[in-house]
Amino acid sequence: MTKEDAYCELSFSPNVSLIATVRRFVGEFYERVLGDEEVASRLVVATHELLENTVRYSCDGRSTIRIGVGRNGDVLDVAIDTKNRTTSEHRDSLSVLLAEMHASNDRGGFYQMLLRRTAKRDIGSGLGLGRIYAESEMDLSYRFEADEVRLRAKGSFPALKAGR
Repeated sequence: MTKEDAYCELSFSPNVSLIATVRRFVGEFYERVLGDEEVASRLVVATHELLENTVRYSCDGRSTIRIGVGRNGDVLDVAIDTKNRTTSEHRDSLSVLLAEMHASNDRGGFYQMLLRRTAKRDIGSGLGLGRIYAESEMDLSYRFEADEVRLRAKGSFPALKAGR
């Protein structure tokens, strides 16, 4: 990512009721910084899905989310990073899901495959991360440090307005 023009970072004890509050905050953050409601809406979806992921898979109830936006000429580079402690089972399923995602070159087709597969699963569908990949058109990556997972959604979007 290029030099960041704006960023915010929140550390919190995730619970379902906080997701809506944080979603409203980041929605306003994106709209003010980007000046583009359509891109802001896609990024709010990505942020919401990452927040739900941290709530669902945090093993100690704590999480961090960091949003960075950088302007590189006519392009906005956006990165959304989350960090939380998790179980080895979640690490394994995340590794498999993202390997499948990276092997796919069809964002919509990959998401449709997840929808079909979800009908046969009780937990751990990966739909939220698939939605980020398909609808928000962001690439996902991860890394593990001991029992901590760091998940990143990154995308580049046309800069329509000056923002701020």
